[in-house]
Amino acid sequence: MKITALGHVNVTVAPSLEAAAKYFYGTVMGLQEVPKPAESSARGGAWYQLDRVQLHLSREEAIENEGSKRHVCYLVEDLVETERHFRSCGVEVIADSRPLPDLPRFYVRDPGGNLIEVAQDRR
Repeated sequence: MKITALGHVNVTVAPSLEAAAKYFYGTVMGLQEVPKPAESSARGGAWYQLDRVQLHLSREEAIENEGSKRHVCYLVEDLVETERHFRSCGVEVIADSRPLPDLPRFYVRDPGGNLIEVAQDRR
């Protein structure tokens, strides 16, 4: 077996938080929303494209994201500017409780409570 790429990541929010999550991913994070296939569009949510990987936002009842360590990590060009941006949008920035010497990072949660790691791109 040879895995060639990561196709998408799926995060879930309660249906009542869908609009807030779409604003968070589309406006605050600036991800590009792309059309969902017709078969999927009736289920709500949204798909976002970031380079070759997609983020799928789905609705799900009775989810427990608060306190979970499950997360997606986004690499950014300027970690300090990104932290300022999140704070200016009213997003709580969570300090790294286990800092690594060569990986500056912080965390935020989306409106559904999904944890997001934001790290300095060292590539």
